[in-house]
Amino acid sequence: MFCEALEVTLTEPSPSRSDGSAPRPRPGVGPAAAVLVLVGLAALIPLLGPPAALHGTGEAAAPGTGGIALLRTVLFAALCVPVGELFVSRLARSLPGAPRALPRSWAPYAAAAGFVAALGLASVVSTGNLVPHSPADLDFGGLYASRDGKLALVEVNAFAVAGLCALSRRPAAQIWPLAAVVVAEALRAHPTTEYGPLLGSGLTLVHLACASLWVGGLLSALRTLRGWGAAEAGAALLGLYARVAVVLLAAITATGVWSSLRRMPSDTVLAQLTDTAYGRALLAKVILVTAVAALALWARIRLRRAADPLTACAPARAEVFALGVVVALSGLLTALPVPIRW
Repeated sequence: MFCEALEVTLTEPSPSRSDGSAPRPRPGVGPAAAVLVLVGLAALIPLLGPPAALHGTGEAAAPGTGGIALLRTVLFAALCVPVGELFVSRLARSLPGAPRALPRSWAPYAAAAGFVAALGLASVVSTGNLVPHSPADLDFGGLYASRDGKLALVEVNAFAVAGLCALSRRPAAQIWPLAAVVVAEALRAHPTTEYGPLLGSGLTLVHLACASLWVGGLLSALRTLRGWGAAEAGAALLGLYARVAVVLLAAITATGVWSSLRRMPSDTVLAQLTDTAYGRALLAKVILVTAVAALALWARIRLRRAADPLTACAPARAEVFALGVVVALSGLLTALPVPIRW
């Protein structure tokens, strides 16, 4: 119902403006309220998910698992927004005759959120992966003494630099500190004690980079279409994004399956998907990504065959919200105990 309301808002005619340009649809209070509700529900997944995932598995959760999962969710979302804006901005410039106007950037706000999340995670690392109860528990100087501490500092500094770049005259420079965040996350997820850490970090690097382009790119593309109000240019931009998204989805699927099989050998996957917290969260993520892929296919069919190609925005918006839940599940996965290799 929410998607239908958004579709009507996008497609219904409105009086033309005095300069003869295409009118811009006016956002309503209903869609904004629905977005806030959905964001709130997505935030509950990392907070309430650990007890549900761990129930009956016999596994013990680390202290502050829910808070850490929420911080990682915010960090991942803060990475997706600016990466998607840079990606779609490049796609828009490649379209001949497309409007030059782009929506107001959310990158500075995303960088601020990412900085706060990274700082919160760094504070946990500084206390030996325990939840700090007072400022006296923090030892930020000790972060330089450990690998995880140095990676946490890289992420904090990278988001700070990304925010400054977003506010500068050359916002495209954000790509370098954002790339540093992706590299730091890939290295953090695979400690040196792991079997084949270099391969694991490479898989996570590709997976996270492609996921950021997919999620952030779709969000930015829909925001751009809403501002353009031009059917031909909007459909061309959405079609160009869809062609790239197919490659991104293939890379995400391949790296995700490979990474899962490295942690859960093929002969134990079915058992661990239901008997471990990590497996349960992974199963939920796989089911949701399958639904997202179905929405993407529906949007692509509408884009090609519908009389009005922009009706593809309805399933595309539903896809964005589903991807937000996927991001929340990804944050939860990083906080749950890794399954034992049987």
